[in-house]
Amino acid sequence: MAKATSQYVCQSCGVVSAKWSGRCESCGTWNSLVEERIQAVMPGGLKGGGKGHRLKMTQLSANLSPIKRLKTGDGELDRVTGGGFVPGSALLIGGDPGIGKSTLLLQTLANLAHAGRKVAYISGEESVAQVQLRAARMGQADAPVDLAASTSVRDAMATFDDGDAPDVLVIDSIQTLYLDNLDSAPGTVGQVRGASQELIRLAKRRGIVLLLVGHVTKEGTIAGPKVVEHMVDAVLHFEGDRNHQYRLLRALKNRFGPSDEIGVYEMVQSGLSPVLNPSALFLSDRNEAVPGTTTFAGMEGTRPLLIEIQALVSSTTLATPRRAVVGWDSQRLAMILAVLDARCGLSIGGKDVYLSIVGGMRISEPAADLAVAAAILSSLSGKTVPHMQVSFGEIGLSGEVRSVANASARLREAAKLGFEAAISGPISGDLGQEASTLAHKELRHIRELVANFAMPSDA
Repeated sequence: MAKATSQYVCQSCGVVSAKWSGRCESCGTWNSLVEERIQAVMPGGLKGGGKGHRLKMTQLSANLSPIKRLKTGDGELDRVTGGGFVPGSALLIGGDPGIGKSTLLLQTLANLAHAGRKVAYISGEESVAQVQLRAARMGQADAPVDLAASTSVRDAMATFDDGDAPDVLVIDSIQTLYLDNLDSAPGTVGQVRGASQELIRLAKRRGIVLLLVGHVTKEGTIAGPKVVEHMVDAVLHFEGDRNHQYRLLRALKNRFGPSDEIGVYEMVQSGLSPVLNPSALFLSDRNEAVPGTTTFAGMEGTRPLLIEIQALVSSTTLATPRRAVVGWDSQRLAMILAVLDARCGLSIGGKDVYLSIVGGMRISEPAADLAVAAAILSSLSGKTVPHMQVSFGEIGLSGEVRSVANASARLREAAKLGFEAAISGPISGDLGQEASTLAHKELRHIRELVANFAMPSDA
């Protein structure tokens, strides 16, 4: 009989070590190695020995029936998943505590249940009564959703492996489940990986849409090893500032649709309400033109979004000026300031610079460079950017303004919301009839933008 041996797994990065040490040699985290018991491999190469079965192969060119997606009734969730849930798929949903993950999934199950779908919700963090209380607060107390409170993977497998399987199964959360054949505690790398593997096998075998809720670390990444994210078909991240009512559901990985697609929600008393026109919502509190404010025409996945950017440049008494950034990359801001200083002769290095993306949004695309530069120049000069003008374009280290993708979609969104002008990098191709109504100016170098604000070179 094979003997059980031990290995030590880092709970931060998932690396396996043969012996315990106080510090992980891979990620440098202290006291993160936890012992896990493993079953020794038999001489045949697999646990328990024996010979496998021949696989049935299928030609890539074979005519297969198209997969029918399961529509959720939530347009934003359907957009993020690529058109609805695919039967037999596994999705991992992560996000900060209290951001609305459980609320979104519970109201999604309620919508599917009202549409005649069989759905189930297993909670490892709340009792059935607590889930019912939240459903009543959301106005979904009458939804025919099957509820259970359990942390045992074996019990879940026994419940859904026989009989009628649900169309959609939610596990909230995967960190609370445990396998009784592993000695480690729930939430450890081994338990999370093992529980996910067993539940995904069940979903593939029975054609169940499996939704796993995952905790996040203090760095904002989904807790557990990256191998869990590789195991699932889609990774969705629910993000937003809890001080704002807006929430973003972002697809970080999707085998059945585009990645980096987003859905926008508004937190209301009855739950999460999908936002059909997020650009209008993010600009709803925009006042008349003031120095340091501009509008950026951005893209999130395939969706164009208009977002307000605010900057403040002020004198300082500190030896080291402050650089405060909310919603954008601070290193990108440092690069823009260096280009304005070196290529345009503007002395900004001795001033405090504050930059904020309004509405709790986080922007990562370099197309925001030109809008950020316009906001900084506006605040520095005291001149306003035209109120109904949008900006987008990437700035290089030599000061050149480069073209970005999806220019026509950005301009169409601006024209649809009543904007009258746009500045950007060079654009090639036809912009379309709607976008052509804008007074559009193409910039080749950042000095052309500086000239619009009529500032002396020693500003």
